[in-house]
Amino acid sequence: MKQSDSGFRRRDVLVAAAGLIVPASAGSWLMSALQADEKSSATSLAAGTASWPSFRGTPDQRGVSKSPLSQNPQLKWELASKDGWISTAAIVGNHVYAPALEGQVYCLDRETGREIWKYRSIEDPDPKKFAPGFKAAPLITADAVYVGDEDGVLHALDRTTGKLQWKFATGAEIAGCVAQFEDRLLLASHDSFLYCLSKDGSEVWKFQTNDRVNCSPALAEHFTFLAGCDEHLRVIDVKTGAETRDVPLGSFLIASPAIVSDFLYVGTHTGEIICMNWKTGEIVWRYKGEREMPCHASAAVTDELVLVGFHDKHLHAVDRLTGMGRWTFATRARIESSAVVVDKRVFFGSGDGNIYGVSIVDGTEVWKFNSGKSINAGVAVGEGCLVVGEDSQNGRLRCFA
Repeated sequence: MKQSDSGFRRRDVLVAAAGLIVPASAGSWLMSALQADEKSSATSLAAGTASWPSFRGTPDQRGVSKSPLSQNPQLKWELASKDGWISTAAIVGNHVYAPALEGQVYCLDRETGREIWKYRSIEDPDPKKFAPGFKAAPLITADAVYVGDEDGVLHALDRTTGKLQWKFATGAEIAGCVAQFEDRLLLASHDSFLYCLSKDGSEVWKFQTNDRVNCSPALAEHFTFLAGCDEHLRVIDVKTGAETRDVPLGSFLIASPAIVSDFLYVGTHTGEIICMNWKTGEIVWRYKGEREMPCHASAAVTDELVLVGFHDKHLHAVDRLTGMGRWTFATRARIESSAVVVDKRVFFGSGDGNIYGVSIVDGTEVWKFNSGKSINAGVAVGEGCLVVGEDSQNGRLRCFA
């Protein structure tokens, strides 16, 4: 149902702490030029292929950035949050949009980290009142920021001011990013439903699965793709809400699917990467590492490789066409961070506290930054910078360029 007033309030008291900024020495609807608003310092809205407006950057969710990035990225700024950051940030134009577990969404100046605006998930200004946190990545469009919270409320914000436009309440946590198809929004929830909304927040249709839906819906043609806890991969016609294909996978899924032409790529909780022809339902190949451990990160998919981290502490590079392993890269802890490819490098975080840059040619390390805390959030690369956060107490969101 649509909400115009305050959202859910599940808990009564949680002491809040303010963040600290520390200076350091997708589709054609988005790729068109955006109109600047001269009334606000939060403008410079022009976006293009170098932006990172959603969880995996583009509607097909391939996790490949077209932004340039320095060969040796340097830390530009940090933003601390008392509960840390699980969400992947968005980077569009001169701004970084970062939802935090403390229940705030921040719009930050990309160059300096200066706060442009922030929005709290509840209307109550009392810092002792619990505010539902944000685990989902935001979707940034020409005029809005869409982001779901852990109480199941989708917040639609004015992109320039951060002011609430409307809310839509689902029945459980929203863990995935919203997708946009033409003038419709797609929203998956732990209440087992995929919702299709109009841009004013009214429900167009909804489709029920058999369990929680964790993923961000991918898009190809006029179809969307769902992977969740009911162990099925579903293809849904966005125009009608009708299911066109249901493929049992034998494992529940945390990761979001990536689409290349007729093929879908996704990792499973049972430790596989699956390549499926989504038009026929045929499983083309299955890849398993030496140790069968969960794959919760979403894959980055180039023309040649599928790159994804597992709980076996390794990043795996797999031939996209054959499913044969090319190389692995070892870290010292499990990997849940969804990687991003930039030119011939792939960047991702690890539970060992490092952010890694690895050559996709041979799997050798080309860059590393040690944060000292687990990096499980997905990486964002756009507008010449890399942004990623720590999901621990007083964790920091960092920007490199």
